[in-house]
Amino acid sequence: MPTTLIVLAHPDRRSFNGAWSDATEAAALAQGDTVLRSDLCQMGFDPVERAAHYGDWPEDTPFDPLKAQERAADAGSTPKDVGAEVDKIKQADRMVLHFPLWWFAPPAILKGWFDRASQHGALHDVDARFDRGMCRGKQALMCVTTGSNAAESAYNGKEGDIRLLLWPAAYTLRYLGFDVLEPVVVHGVHGYHRGDRETQLVNRLTAALGAQTDIMAGFSTRPRLRFNRDDDFDGTGQLRSDRASITPFIRHRAAFDE
Repeated sequence: MPTTLIVLAHPDRRSFNGAWSDATEAAALAQGDTVLRSDLCQMGFDPVERAAHYGDWPEDTPFDPLKAQERAADAGSTPKDVGAEVDKIKQADRMVLHFPLWWFAPPAILKGWFDRASQHGALHDVDARFDRGMCRGKQALMCVTTGSNAAESAYNGKEGDIRLLLWPAAYTLRYLGFDVLEPVVVHGVHGYHRGDRETQLVNRLTAALGAQTDIMAGFSTRPRLRFNRDDDFDGTGQLRSDRASITPFIRHRAAFDE
């Protein structure tokens, strides 16, 4: 049976995000998965990569995170907190990330977890990335809440296209080699609902928790996000003129660029 790593990036386990992560755990255990957890805020995970994490980094040398991480991976001197996360990622067949969208991006602690736990030399290197990533064969799912409603989060919505806002996190996972599944998004999650709207919110959140069993059961068949393959790019790293643009982040010249 698969091993599922659940990563929670929310300061309060009693939040909906916390309850949602618990629903993921219950569903995974019920289907026989081995479950690993990283509750980043509860763990007190330090999201700031810096020289102080590496006791042997020369004081007179400007800090280079990639070199520090690679040297630590080679020497077996990886910081303990990062080493534990790297081990979980290596063990996991599946990873489920639970987080809210704050200020149009995941919380800082999740970005910091990517910065530190995606260790150069341990989970990627110059040659092992994207199509050749070390996490090939692993799957990742983002379970996300927004304060905005679905219309505001649409491609033409005032709050910005949720798919584009999530793209940097998705591409980080893609860089490591993960298959990134279509995200699950629950909109309109905030504490300012009153009256009927509050009742409707509670009903929606209760339904979302109940739906997690089916989401986990259908994990392996869930649609995957599409990315350009390595051979879609030329020797300079630019998208070939005869290859399709899959995302606005990597595109052929558009009218608004001119």
